[in-house]
Amino acid sequence: MPLHTILGANGNIAKIVSAELTKSDVLVRQFSRKPQKVNETDELFSGDLLDAAALSEAVKGSEVVYLLAGIQYKSSTWERDWPKIMRNTLDACITHGAKLVFFDNMYACDPTHIGHLTEETPLKPESRKGKVRKQILDMLWANVKTGKLKALVARAPDFYGPEASNSFLNELVVKRMKAGKGAQWLYSGDKKHSFIYIPDAGKATAFLGLQSDSWNQTWNLPTDSSYPTGKEIVEMVNHQLGTQLNIQVMPAWLVSTLGIFMPVMKEIIELRYQSDSDYCFDSSKIEKAYGLQPTLMKEGLCVCLKS
Repeated sequence: MPLHTILGANGNIAKIVSAELTKSDVLVRQFSRKPQKVNETDELFSGDLLDAAALSEAVKGSEVVYLLAGIQYKSSTWERDWPKIMRNTLDACITHGAKLVFFDNMYACDPTHIGHLTEETPLKPESRKGKVRKQILDMLWANVKTGKLKALVARAPDFYGPEASNSFLNELVVKRMKAGKGAQWLYSGDKKHSFIYIPDAGKATAFLGLQSDSWNQTWNLPTDSSYPTGKEIVEMVNHQLGTQLNIQVMPAWLVSTLGIFMPVMKEIIELRYQSDSDYCFDSSKIEKAYGLQPTLMKEGLCVCLKS
């Protein structure tokens, strides 16, 4: 059986990728500080992504490696750790002849193109987190260009889904409205906003890692192209719950004030452009190439509300 290794095991995406790979008779190795089995046949390998030797040992024998890790949502932490994690991953894959799938977001994209994000959108970030993402992407593509590595970038917008952790749609809308509370939103409730359903993101990432013709390019993962606004999402949830709950939109001054007391709010201020402008993520490339279709927003929300 081919061996595929998950770096950053047991996260939202990693669990789904792991389950999908096993369906294709792939042996999965889980690597993180405290890895747990997703499938009965999984191998567990404990270690730190910042430990080059441990990471290299985990990658040994792998046909494909998936870098699916999430680290503390703090710019200074990203600047310190992400380049080391990417360097360790690249070195391990090159040493052991493994292909690399890197699960990315759109932070590195030029904010002036937020209204239509494709695989060809220029990488010209203005935020600190975006600059880190571009730095590590440049590292990856430099090794691809020299022929040392085969890799692909699987890119996703904001996510949501059943039992999703760290999803503002789940936290500020789904959970609150299930509890009979009004929804909360950031900056503007009238702008279009892309969300990817976590099962879609995980399944498509695993699919790409199993193809022969997906490599050395970027893929936007399947995302509903209806691009609903915050207000429209709340309307969908109200319709499914049979409620008439309101939406509270936090203006910029309130987000900034909350940032003084809440570290997470402080960290999202630099990404304001994602919420106060139309944010439309185009996944037509993967849909046309492989026929992968996104879950409609109203269907994904229905699953979230029942979970």
